Amino acid sequence: MSREETKILEEYFPYYQQLPEGFQKEFRQRLALFICNKCFYARGDLRGVTLEMKVLISATAVKLLFGFPKHILLRHFDKILIYPDRYLSTQTNKYHNGEVNPRYGVIVISWKSFMKGFALPNDGVNLGIHEFAHALKIENQIKYNGEHSFLDKVWWKRYIELAAEEIQKVKEGGNSFFRLQASENIHEFFAVSVEAFFEKASEFKIYNPDLYESLVNLLHQDPIVLFAGGIVKEFALAKA
Repeated sequence: MSREETKILEEYFPYYQQLPEGFQKEFRQRLALFICNKCFYARGDLRGVTLEMKVLISATAVKLLFGFPKHILLRHFDKILIYPDRYLSTQTNKYHNGEVNPRYGVIVISWKSFMKGFALPNDGVNLGIHEFAHALKIENQIKYNGEHSFLDKVWWKRYIELAAEEIQKVKEGGNSFFRLQASENIHEFFAVSVEAFFEKASEFKIYNPDLYESLVNLLHQDPIVLFAGGIVKEFALAKA
């Protein structure tokens, strides 16, 4: 990676800033590989894709993937489209801030909405994390490119059981940690819960420690332990 790319991480990406030094080096390596495996396209009135856009969007994906083996790159999704703001989706004919289209291997991002996630890093709402969580779940089921079945089946089953309880609680208007969007279906719940996992980890763990633990084991990392300077067991094994 260039010095300019590293500077963007150092200034704007808290996850990278809080990693132990050895993991920072690996993060940069994985980020460079991710960027090389994607094509970025400006859409709408966006005049071009800047280096900052490439680095921050890709770093968000690497954050989610960092506990997995290095070959997991979400290869099916090789195109990232960036709009300046909300856009009219050709898939749904509705205005969106972002979406994932597995048919065409596309992830779509509204840059304005994406950057809101950096302006409010602890509110549990982050468009980049949300869309890449969708892509992660879909990639796990795609078998042609050697990246499938990387989510542990036992922990996924446990996650589904716990998620069903939370989805019902949100639907019934109960006192849930998760916003209304999470109640739409298991796909949306997963994306919303992964947002909370990275942005409100401590509160999440207090609210539902079992659900939090299931995500630790699915993603092979624990932000609470990692940022405290430690290495969770599953995370260390995945990095070996």
